[in-house]
Amino acid sequence: MAMAGVSGDPRAMVADLSAAADEDMARAAKVATVDPHSEAEGGFGREKFLPVTRHALLDRLTSPSLWPEGEAAQARRFLRYLDYWRRHSYAMRLVDIEQTYEPFSPDSDLIKTRTFTTEERAAMQARLVDQVADLLTQANFTRVEPSNVHFILTKDSAYGLDLQVDLDAFEECLIYYRGATTITEHRRDVKRAYMRWKEVKIPVFQRLCLLFKLKPFDVRVREVMAERKIERKEAERIVRQLRGQLPATVTSDYVYIKLFKNMPRSDVEMIFPNTKVRFRMFDKIKFGVTASSGVGMGLFGTLGKIAVASNPYTLAGAAAGLGGIALRQATSFMNQRTRYMVVLAQNLYFHAMADNRGVMSLLADTAAEEDIKEELLLYSVLAKGPVNVRDLEAVDEAIERKFTETFGVAANFDLDEALERLKADGIVAERSDGMLEVLRPREAALHIDKLWDASLDNLPDVVVSEGREVDPSETVRAQSR
Repeated sequence: MAMAGVSGDPRAMVADLSAAADEDMARAAKVATVDPHSEAEGGFGREKFLPVTRHALLDRLTSPSLWPEGEAAQARRFLRYLDYWRRHSYAMRLVDIEQTYEPFSPDSDLIKTRTFTTEERAAMQARLVDQVADLLTQANFTRVEPSNVHFILTKDSAYGLDLQVDLDAFEECLIYYRGATTITEHRRDVKRAYMRWKEVKIPVFQRLCLLFKLKPFDVRVREVMAERKIERKEAERIVRQLRGQLPATVTSDYVYIKLFKNMPRSDVEMIFPNTKVRFRMFDKIKFGVTASSGVGMGLFGTLGKIAVASNPYTLAGAAAGLGGIALRQATSFMNQRTRYMVVLAQNLYFHAMADNRGVMSLLADTAAEEDIKEELLLYSVLAKGPVNVRDLEAVDEAIERKFTETFGVAANFDLDEALERLKADGIVAERSDGMLEVLRPREAALHIDKLWDASLDNLPDVVVSEGREVDPSETVRAQSR
């Protein structure tokens, strides 16, 4: 069944899909302009993220009662085809991203057979950051600009830690979140002498992604010299001391990507590699009081013994006692710091979801899922009757309203991008009068089938133009030195 604007050579259409996808991916990401957990955001706002599975939507949208007799099965068949087709498009995109990431991967166990100049690495680094940002945007994450990172950082920690991070240490820094909500925990009530429990609402990000790359050592040294007006030697000491907190394998040569789940907003600082754990005011006061009283009493007693003592052994014992008191206070201080670090490590361990290439694979899968959910909703409306582009705003509102009624959550449905993808795939066409023509489920399934047949003939050959190949044996010898 031919339709104006949707018929033609499937091979040519497949060849145009990647260009259309790149244009679609280039759309601006949603950027946080206020605290996502504040009242100004309207009760956490309405994110584009649709918090249901595509299977839940597919089952509901292909119910026999919603389609003409016998067409529900055809609709389900087409929508499943569309699901696999969309995932195929992201699989091709992921191959390109992974090849760009290879020189920056800290986890690679492969022999390096290609070298890159400084300029080539800079170009690939910029392209990689853009590609990851595009994936996060398509997965319906919201971006937090580093200049506005105070929107998601707080002084008080849900786990009783005082965390601080230096963002100036990073050459690249992407921060994205999805699902700004709250969880309820039960904690002992200090007002009731810890004898009873109370419910505490904790703001969290259901998903939080961080991409970072450290600045080269020399670059950061020059910045510290300019900021603090100090000599190079002193700046080198400061930078070396700060980076001494990082594992030796964390260097400015690599790009690191981290994905976390259910991260308390108050502990976002713990996702950064250069997080400093500092004592809370309560702990500072406690240590100040106990240390001063302990050492003070010890010193007073020691001085009294020295004043009346004539035996050198007595003097030595008094001095040793004072030293023991000081050592005990220092040990207590270090033990508390160790407990802080244990709490940090334990909670970060259970919040982590994926690292580096694992994050890219998960994001590609998530982005494909978000796309197909949007397309399922839109196609199910457009296929039911004539729609003009002038009516799309009403269609958008109707989909959002029905989604809220069905699942009990508010969402900001992204109609425009879903429509553009269906047009690019030839499922929907727009006539000159603004009317939208839509392939019926059976014809739409056959159309996707033809696109699949032509996809291998038009499979793009991902080629990295940067760098030059070298003898692997030379690389192995260089690495063994």
